Amino acid sequence: MFLQLNLYLCSLDTLVLSLKTQVIPSRPSTKLTFHHNISLTVLLNVGTPPQTVSMVLDTGSELSWLHCKSSPNLKSIFNPVRSSSYSPVPCTSTTCTTRTRDLSIPASCDVKKLCHTTLSYADASSSEGNLAYDTFHIGSSAVPGTVFGCMDTSFSSNSEEDSKNTGLLGMNRGSLSLVSQLGMSKFSYCISNRDSTGVLVLGDSSFPWLKPLSYTPLIQNTDPLPYNDRVAYTVQLEGIRVSQKQLALPKSIFVPDHTGAGQTMIDSGTQFTFLLGPAYTALRNEFLEQTKGVLKVLWDPNFVFQNAMDLCYLVPVSQVNLPVLPTVSLMFRGAEMVIRGDRLLYRVPGEVRGGNSVYCFTFGNSELLGLEAYIIGHHHQHNMWMEFDLTNSRMGFAPIECDMASQKLGVKGADGRLDLGETGETVCFDVVYLGLLARNANSAKL
Repeated sequence: MFLQLNLYLCSLDTLVLSLKTQVIPSRPSTKLTFHHNISLTVLLNVGTPPQTVSMVLDTGSELSWLHCKSSPNLKSIFNPVRSSSYSPVPCTSTTCTTRTRDLSIPASCDVKKLCHTTLSYADASSSEGNLAYDTFHIGSSAVPGTVFGCMDTSFSSNSEEDSKNTGLLGMNRGSLSLVSQLGMSKFSYCISNRDSTGVLVLGDSSFPWLKPLSYTPLIQNTDPLPYNDRVAYTVQLEGIRVSQKQLALPKSIFVPDHTGAGQTMIDSGTQFTFLLGPAYTALRNEFLEQTKGVLKVLWDPNFVFQNAMDLCYLVPVSQVNLPVLPTVSLMFRGAEMVIRGDRLLYRVPGEVRGGNSVYCFTFGNSELLGLEAYIIGHHHQHNMWMEFDLTNSRMGFAPIECDMASQKLGVKGADGRLDLGETGETVCFDVVYLGLLARNANSAKL
């Protein structure tokens, strides 16, 4: 009989993981690191004996999964044959028949009577394989019976980026996400501004050096609407301001309609921020107006970065610093997120026009991607403490130098070497610190 345990955060301390742009318990605190640029990756140990895997931190996805079959383009896989604690999920189990209810594509039964799953993403990436149980080692805690996808095949719109990671860590509110399986009441992350490291905290983050957070409610709409993601971290966007000028947009354009279109989601798996057409056009035009004479616009209708970002500029390759740019404020219900000017332009790798680098505005038009939603990506969350408080159903944030936060929590730097902690049988913790690591790439998962 396979033993399954539910992991709950107890009143011990806190678990922190390091982002290479990871969660650690404070008994003592456990640390893992993350790195970022396009994807935020976390190093974890999975299986018995443990195999170290690199997983993309994704608050917009439910099911965690690992590449389980060798492929010429994959640099890292999880080998289930080497793990004595690995067990496939039969298609007759309640895990397969009930807990997969929030997956966009229903689970099925394969020829071996195992629970088969197919995952697809908005950027046309996909992954296919079977559900399985195994032990995930998070900090110093071993969590037997964690459900994940053991994938045999996958397709990525960015195969080079995908080849660097072993899989994906699903962190949304679905029943199969790591958040739900561990019974987390709260988690946070902080991404440094220098495209290298950060920290992911599983549990409470009431640190004395952290400024008071601004909170906006997390909204849950469980109705099965065509464009509504029921398990996303949804907030209510109410307005946008460029410097001191608020855009003349009615609040109604930020309210989801009867189909669910117009939802605003916080997604660490997407790099940039995407707005529906009317809001994007108004923001684009105002930013263009406020930077007139400061930046040289790239007038090329055939160049649209990532198929959604059509406001780009030419900056001399020899120019070291960009000029001072206006801020953009996202006005949520009860809280305001101010995005500094240095996060509003992104240099397109490898794109040079006549001695000029190409920089693009880091907001895009979601409708050009076929998306009916507002998506707040991780590029605009740099140097921002981001807290997901599930107990109180709210999202909190505050500006902070994330390099300093990582140092305070003892997370290692950009060399990617992580303190994975000791594996053990304890499954009760308060907070885990994990490190985040950033990967360089040219496109983002949506």
